[in-house]
Amino acid sequence: MTSSARPLRARIHLDAIRHNYRYAKQLAPYSKVLAVVKANAYGHGAVMVAQTLADIADGFAVACIDEAMELRDAGITQPIVLLEGVFNANELALVDRAELSVVVHCQEQLAWLLAARPLQKLNCWIKIDSGMHRVGFEPSDFNRVYAELRACPHVGELVAMSHFARADEPNLPYTTQQIAVFEKTLSGLAIPRSLANSAAILAYSNAHVEWTRPGLMLYGASPFAEAHPLATALCPAMTLESALIAIRNLPAGEPVGYGGRFVSEHPMRVGVVAIGYADGYPRHAPTGTPVAVNGQMTRLIGRVSMDMITVDLTEIIDAHVGAPVELWGTTVAANAVAAASETLAYQLFTGIGRRVAHCYEIPSTLCD
Repeated sequence: MTSSARPLRARIHLDAIRHNYRYAKQLAPYSKVLAVVKANAYGHGAVMVAQTLADIADGFAVACIDEAMELRDAGITQPIVLLEGVFNANELALVDRAELSVVVHCQEQLAWLLAARPLQKLNCWIKIDSGMHRVGFEPSDFNRVYAELRACPHVGELVAMSHFARADEPNLPYTTQQIAVFEKTLSGLAIPRSLANSAAILAYSNAHVEWTRPGLMLYGASPFAEAHPLATALCPAMTLESALIAIRNLPAGEPVGYGGRFVSEHPMRVGVVAIGYADGYPRHAPTGTPVAVNGQMTRLIGRVSMDMITVDLTEIIDAHVGAPVELWGTTVAANAVAAASETLAYQLFTGIGRRVAHCYEIPSTLCD
């Protein structure tokens, strides 16, 4: 836990993360679940999240070897998959020592792997480009890649994987097309598979296969822009909160904040909150973005500055200096703030600044 003299903090509800992981398993009961903890567990703290899930997780996924070693150094022994693979051949020695699983998505990585001399067999996840067109082998190349890895004496378990481009748009046919490409590519091969991200876990049961990879849903946010019935069971894992540090009474017609972009429409009470874009609150959040003060919904007014925002207190009679303010969490949905700011909950979570104190609520199941 970090500390700060400012009232701003991110409370991380570890019980919620355990709930969301179990929910992912419930939705795909025949699949193993790889908890995605890259980008510092989407801003929630990778070590704390991994330690919270260690007794129930089938494995973890990170973007790179630095993230993996942070978990190993913290005592995490479960399987860890490097989702981007290695960036040069020298990393494979550390992959070997740390017993990591490595994604192979291009010819260069394949060549490095085949030329390696590890002390033990390396487990590999072969990535197929089924339509994302970012990284991955062409479907027509898969049989060759699979055969080369299968014949390599220092290659261990193999998993075939792909990644969806539009699973968060369940009314479109593109994900179904990607599933069809993936299945056709692997036709006749008895190989474990991994397809489903958070959106596909919730919306595409035919994509669950042997491994799922929940990311955003672990942290309690829906991956969908529109309401989805299965997403309502997710529990928000982060409450970003601060406090009022000043209150002003303004007559009608007075500008508020930089540029005077907001002008009081009538006599108003205006509150100042200790948070700004230097802390990760979106600078482009417009007037009307939801905020809660003393548990009551209100709105952001005026421009977001580096260290402060201003909010409308006119209808919140009991607001006072020191009153709690929730920026997102259990009262204010992160997705609502993201939508108002024309961004995503992913960016809100991962953009939390280093000045924000993180306070972890330890699940009672881990305190015995």
